[in-house]
Amino acid sequence: MSLAAATREAVRARPSLYDALRAGVVNYTAAARTLDVDGDTDAVATALRRFAEELPDDPAHESEARLSMRSGVGRADGDGSDGDVLLEMGDTAFLNGAGSLTGIVASGDLSPAALGDVLGRLRAAEVPVEAAGVADDSLVVVVERRDGPDALRVVEAAVGR
Repeated sequence: MSLAAATREAVRARPSLYDALRAGVVNYTAAARTLDVDGDTDAVATALRRFAEELPDDPAHESEARLSMRSGVGRADGDGSDGDVLLEMGDTAFLNGAGSLTGIVASGDLSPAALGDVLGRLRAAEVPVEAAGVADDSLVVVVERRDGPDALRVVEAAVGR
């Protein structure tokens, strides 16, 4: 594998570095020192610089959605057929009116990339996420009740109108 290919692979394994390269806010030499790539630091820095020049600078997503907050969301094992399902993944469903969690629901023009942006922003805001998903024209994030208002503001900043 070439040095350039190894550098790109190492960057793709670190999404925050990838995003920083897209934003143009990276000290290439410092970043090169942190990557586990066999090669001279200056050569890795050059590979990073070239990779950054090839990355698109357009937004990761352009979403526009209406938001609502659902209180009383709860986790249920099984397929959720016994209740009003807000989000279902595998053998776990989150139901309206079945617990003490809060669901943030965004409906509208959404892309799967919007979920990545929302989760990154929630992580930066130190809002723990219980579950999240996106499909069709809906994005759902489930958080603890006390984190609901903060999560709503974060999701609104990412995809709200």
